Amino acid sequence: MSIFAIGDLHLPGGDNKPMDIFGPHWAGHFSRIAADWQSRVTDEDIVLIPGDISWAMRLEDALPDLRMIGALPGKKVLLRGNHDYWWGSISRLRDVLPPGMYVVQNDALLLDHVAVCGTRGWTLPDGTSPEDEKIYNREMLRMKMSLDRAKALGADRTVVMAHYPPLGENGAETPLSRILTDARPDDVVYGHLHGPALRGAVTGIHGGVRYHCVSCDGLQFRLYRLPDAKVADAPISPLPQREPIPENG
Repeated sequence: MSIFAIGDLHLPGGDNKPMDIFGPHWAGHFSRIAADWQSRVTDEDIVLIPGDISWAMRLEDALPDLRMIGALPGKKVLLRGNHDYWWGSISRLRDVLPPGMYVVQNDALLLDHVAVCGTRGWTLPDGTSPEDEKIYNREMLRMKMSLDRAKALGADRTVVMAHYPPLGENGAETPLSRILTDARPDDVVYGHLHGPALRGAVTGIHGGVRYHCVSCDGLQFRLYRLPDAKVADAPISPLPQREPIPENG
């Protein structure tokens, strides 16, 4: 069993939203992702998708996108991103998910001795927006709750999903990353960053936790395979803009 991850699929949600308005490298992006996915993933594998899944505004409009993902191999685990406006009632969403697809929302899931947990996260407050600070603090509480639930599962390995980067640019410590350092999950996958912002993304070990930026354009629209081994101490390294992350394991 292998663990893969890829974020920010930005599927059309019924609106025929062309992603190549963000650059020619986005042309036909999901076809490229799906081809890579089908060539490498088996039904025994886990695929983590940390947010920004569909541009749809309503769950009904997101269902064709969810079904396209559901038709691909593996056990798919979804997390909500900041653009997933279609994601409402968690119970209603779970009722309509295709077989083999799961969602994590401030809780934890056990798949093949791997605990998957996490929460969306938020922009690090800069002191100018009380609303950002309120949301960020709430996300810290949700992360703690999710990590506690994962710990109770007694898994061999714990992987955290976040949408926003828990670390600051180039690995700067944040209140959310300190929670992760204290809890010591093995891996954290996150997305949200695109284009020039990927230059400051972190893929590497910080505070005993291994971080992976898995925005799909930063991966050249190929799935990222997490290392098979549990985390070991190593320096962090920045991710170059839109360069493929070397596959581990």
